[in-house]
Formats: sequence, structure tokens, C-alpha cells
Amino acid sequence: MASLFDKLKKGISKTKAQVFDRVSYAIKAKKKIDEDLLEEIEEILISGDVGVEATRHIVEEVKKRVKRERYEDSEDLFRILKEEVANAFPRDDFQETRLPANPYIILIVGVNGTGKTTSIAKLAKRFQQQGKKVLLAAGDTFRAAAIEQLQEWADRVQVDLVKHQSGSDPAAVVFDALQAARPRGAEVIIIDTAGRLHTKVNLMEELKKIRRVIQKVVPQAPHLCLLVLDATTGQNALNQARQFIDAAGVNGIVLTKLDGTAKGGAIIGIAHELKIPVRYVGVGEAMDDLQPFDPQLYAEGLFEGN
Repeated sequence: MASLFDKLKKGISKTKAQVFDRVSYAIKAKKKIDEDLLEEIEEILISGDVGVEATRHIVEEVKKRVKRERYEDSEDLFRILKEEVANAFPRDDFQETRLPANPYIILIVGVNGTGKTTSIAKLAKRFQQQGKKVLLAAGDTFRAAAIEQLQEWADRVQVDLVKHQSGSDPAAVVFDALQAARPRGAEVIIIDTAGRLHTKVNLMEELKKIRRVIQKVVPQAPHLCLLVLDATTGQNALNQARQFIDAAGVNGIVLTKLDGTAKGGAIIGIAHELKIPVRYVGVGEAMDDLQPFDPQLYAEGLFEGN
């Protein structure tokens, strides 16, 4: 059975091959660390969708360390770069095996097509495998297909689902799910939300309403608000993310489809610029291919073999 690191390596293999192996070749071609080498690395990272702000931060930190610690050998750059890539991510003390509340309420947001519903199912499976009872709430009432899809996943994973008819008030669905939690013994509630609504209804206002309803029932909730982003969209996901942050109170990112793109480096820029930790990454289609994100392992995978 493949380890988490093996799956992550496979997931980021396209990003490694098309971006970070180019960085490695540039370093190997030089005997010493100089301004030209650092500029070349900066250009490669920016062209590789890492993002201007994050790239410049990483390169500046490398320059400071080279000057302070008096590194000269370009081989030292591998270690320093690896460390600074990992350091570009906000620190995160989230542990899914030690949830601080019961029930623990997770709000899932993001546009349609990012893999939101599938991620909900995979999350439910993870918590279920830890022995926790999970309840899903079909808060995307805008699309009948979304409710049906979530029902299919709930049946497959064998967890309870609270749903209303298509077109009903999403906040009412959420309220009913919260009321049903204790009678059903639910320890984790995962709430789906719409990725878009009719033009007459503002999606962000709808999300704010859902948050208000949650907080009336459980004042400290939602405990986790995960924004699902599609890795294949690269830096374009940054604009998407900004729209959701204030309205939904996002405090974690799920990056899906990491295995299908060379733009996996974009998550460095997104997490660094938004100052929001990456909680999970999707590295394949299987149910166990959504895994907790570890910046150190991610950086290790990008530079492995060097």
C-alpha cells in the first residue's frame, strides 16, 4: 500500500517535472550562488504559476540566508529552497484526530466544478474511519443534481444526510441538520453549499446567512470553513478565493486535482498571499486520495532526488 508521501509525490509529479526540475537543472549548472542564478530561479517559479509575491518572498529569504550564513556552493541552495518553500505556508495546528468540539461543524464552500461534493464524501470517509459518526447537510439547494449527488455519496459512504427539496432555503437545511445532530449522535457535521445561485440572489449574502444560522445554534461554529479550489486553475484560483474569504470566514483550503496539473505550485502563492493554511490536498480519484497537507512533505517531494 502506497504511503502518504508516495501518493503526494505522484500527485505533484507534473509540477515537479515541469517547474521544480527546471530549478534543479539551473542550480546544477552553476558552481556558485550568484545573482544571475537567483534571478533565473525567480523567473522559473513565476512562470511556473507559483505567484509573484510568494516567489519574491522565497527568493528574498534565500538571499538573506545566503548572505547571513555565507553559503557559496550552489548545492546548498537545494536545502535552503526546500526549507523556504515549506516556510511560505502559514503554520497550522489543525489535527483531525483531535477535534475540539462535539459536534464539530465543517462548512464547505467553493464554485461548482472544483470537486466540492467529492471532497465532502472523502472527508466523511476519513472521519468515519476514525470511528466518528458523520452527518452531511445538503445546503446546495440551488441544483437538484447537487442534492442527488450528495445523496449517492452518503449512501456509498454510509453516513446520514439531511436534505430538503431543490429550491428550498439552504439556511433551513443547515438548521435542521444542526437540530438533528444530537439525536443522531453525530460528532462531525459537514455542510455543502452552493457554488452559484440565481442572479437575483447574491451567493455571498447566502453564505453569510448560513453562518448566522449556524452561530445561533452553535456560537463558536463553524469550527472549520474549507474553501475547495481546483489545482488546474493555477493562480486564477486566487481571485476565486478572495470572493469567499470574507463572506464565509474561510480558515482552510482544500486543493483538488493536484495529480492532473503542472500548476500545483500555485498553492504556495495562494496560501502565502491569503495567509490561510492548506488543510487537505486531492492526489487522485480514490476515496483515500484526499489527505492532510504537510508543507514539509510537499517541499520534500518537489526537490526529491536532488
